Amino acid sequence: MSWHARRDTRKIHRWGSIIIAIPFLIVLITGLMLQLKKDVSWIQPASARGESEIPTITFDQILTSARSVPEAGITDWDDIDRLDVRPDKGIVKVRANNHWEIQIDTHTGAVLQSEYRRSDIIESMHDGSWFHEKAKLWIFLPSAIIVTILWITGIYMFFIPYLNKRRNRKRMEHVKEESIEDETAL
Repeated sequence: MSWHARRDTRKIHRWGSIIIAIPFLIVLITGLMLQLKKDVSWIQPASARGESEIPTITFDQILTSARSVPEAGITDWDDIDRLDVRPDKGIVKVRANNHWEIQIDTHTGAVLQSEYRRSDIIESMHDGSWFHEKAKLWIFLPSAIIVTILWITGIYMFFIPYLNKRRNRKRMEHVKEESIEDETAL
């Protein structure tokens, strides 16, 4: 491998690292937080347990229970982002548009807990959409491509010294063999 190729690889690696430093740091930190979302209730509320695994409440009862939590700001179905039914736990998680999560017992309709859910915001930061919808494609996707290039150039730079040592060792063995042949020919 020529000296120019090694120099160019180091330049690509150095400048690529600088270009993606901030987006990559955001992806790393939010990725670490998302790894812990089931373990840290500040990120995502832990799931409660209802009385029974057999759901008996209606959608109207779910809406009525959800309305009883003022922080969630739910007045009608338009204020709800999604329902996450967990029959095995006997609950339905109601996610409000403002990121509040209300866990309702599917048998009694009682509100078991309500907390702010940060995991959705962290996830949108992780993929770049929190900053701007186009940030996903114009900042975070190119950063991912550059990280892949950094990985390739880093692996290349790691193995080059070993490959050079191996090549030099073979060259030296070949030189020794030639010198032995020359000596025996005399």
